[in-house]
Amino acid sequence: MKAVLVHSPGGTEALHYTPHHPIPPCPPGHILIRNHYAGLNFIDTYHRSGLYPREPPFLLGQEGGGIIASLPENDDTIAQLGWKTGDRVVYGSFGSYAEFTPVPIDKVIPVPPDMDMKTAVACITQGLTAHYLSSSVGNGIAHRGDWVLVYAVGGGTGQWTAQMCKLRGFRVIGTTSRCKAGEVANVCDELIVLENEPSKSYGDYTSVDIASRVKEITDGRGCKLIIDGVGKATYEISLNCLARRGLFVSFGNASGAVPPFPVLRLLPQSAYVTRPKLNDYVSTREELMQRAEEVFGWVIDGKLKIRIDRVFALEDVKDGHEYLENGGGNGKILFKID
Repeated sequence: MKAVLVHSPGGTEALHYTPHHPIPPCPPGHILIRNHYAGLNFIDTYHRSGLYPREPPFLLGQEGGGIIASLPENDDTIAQLGWKTGDRVVYGSFGSYAEFTPVPIDKVIPVPPDMDMKTAVACITQGLTAHYLSSSVGNGIAHRGDWVLVYAVGGGTGQWTAQMCKLRGFRVIGTTSRCKAGEVANVCDELIVLENEPSKSYGDYTSVDIASRVKEITDGRGCKLIIDGVGKATYEISLNCLARRGLFVSFGNASGAVPPFPVLRLLPQSAYVTRPKLNDYVSTREELMQRAEEVFGWVIDGKLKIRIDRVFALEDVKDGHEYLENGGGNGKILFKID
């Protein structure tokens, strides 16, 4: 089968495409999926680089979708769900940069009949991440009408998160690079436009005094919730933008990992900080399906606008990673596998 492996961590040179990798065995409690698409996410670059270590060699990717190729026999769960070979499904599980992926039964999600596969795959990692970030992490801290700061709303997760925060009744301040500003002008209540890094598509976070703009927009109060997937380049800005008893959510490392900082740094605003991950917010099948069904419903009803930015062939995996890391993503990036 087609597959992309990492034999040792590194840059894009660590990505090895092969059309002849053996189809993996399907353990008990798993479903074998024939993938049509795999999603590209920043976490894939963290696994590739070794920032999030995995035992090599490994198949890259953690999000995909296609059709059920085979099912375990005599499995009560399968019988209850009524699945059959050929059904369209999506999932979040390791090994999606491949033609076939064995996926735990409880991670498999049926695709609604009126949704295309590209959109369904786009709803998984970024959509579910945005869902828990907007609905669960700051629950009880941010309320309807409060200001929320979301970084990089020109990218996939940022676009999802800003829209979901507005659906929750928050007022949203977004940041984006100048070259993406026109595409996301209506995503936020207020947009802070950054100058582009030289020869890059992502914003220069030193080009605008973000903290001053946030204080100006919020009448000096700051933001109750700050959703920051950028990391190293923005964490100090985030801490300076917090409202009293506000929450700094650092969920990504697009510019590098956030370095350690003293807990006393939270004292001026009596602030909170958390470093969540998606798996802990879809830890049961019930929670996974509740989030997925709400996201799918919003998309189908037109309440969420989904932008598929680029679709790369799987053999062009290096180009996809370079495009993402250079800030090119303006929506969801996918790999087409068949």
